[in-house]
Amino acid sequence: MIGILVAIAISWLLLYLIEKKSILALGLLPIGKRLKQFLIGFLITGMLCALVQYLESYLKSSNWVLNNDITSVIILKSFWWDLKSVLIEELIFRGALLYIFIQKIGSRKGVLISAIAFGIYHWFSYGVLGNAMAMILVFIGTGLMGYAWAWAFSKSKSIMLPFGLHLGWNFIYNTIFSKGPLGELLLISRGGNELTDWASLLNFISGLVVVPILVLIYVRYFVKKETEIKTGTKN
Repeated sequence: MIGILVAIAISWLLLYLIEKKSILALGLLPIGKRLKQFLIGFLITGMLCALVQYLESYLKSSNWVLNNDITSVIILKSFWWDLKSVLIEELIFRGALLYIFIQKIGSRKGVLISAIAFGIYHWFSYGVLGNAMAMILVFIGTGLMGYAWAWAFSKSKSIMLPFGLHLGWNFIYNTIFSKGPLGELLLISRGGNELTDWASLLNFISGLVVVPILVLIYVRYFVKKETEIKTGTKN
């Protein structure tokens, strides 16, 4: 919780010092509209993540089974962990800095810088620094996704849509399908075989290339480009 408060405070300070704006410049209002954008984003990437996991299960001939030891408390704690980590990353990569970049150098350059930074950041968070092939694959996948989410911020003029897109993927991936650092949670993969070269490639392309492209298509054709809401500095 302290990390979130620090990220919010730094974001607010940067916005005030550089743009003379409050935290509301990140598109938190109107609440109803922003919550709708958040939920749509959450559902889109949540469903895409589920499809990717079932494709992997099909390719491996494995099954997903319910974890008998799971409880609602564990699920809530895991969701809170996902929410905190995603919110901090959004404030860093699709928050005040991206807003300022867009104002200073334009949307295209700002979105590209955000995507590159997001891809490089995952070299460290995934622990692949020094492994050239892994670095390339991680940069492609997370960089493309980061580009899609940054573009969503640019078009919607709100952090809420990329926040929903990001949390939808992470929650389903980490908590529902037990792929994250928290171990076995709701569903557990059982049985199956190791993926062959072509199947492994197909699985990689579906998760780290096709999904970001589909999100980009959604942002391109279904997210309305909005004008910035004037918020001032006193709100």
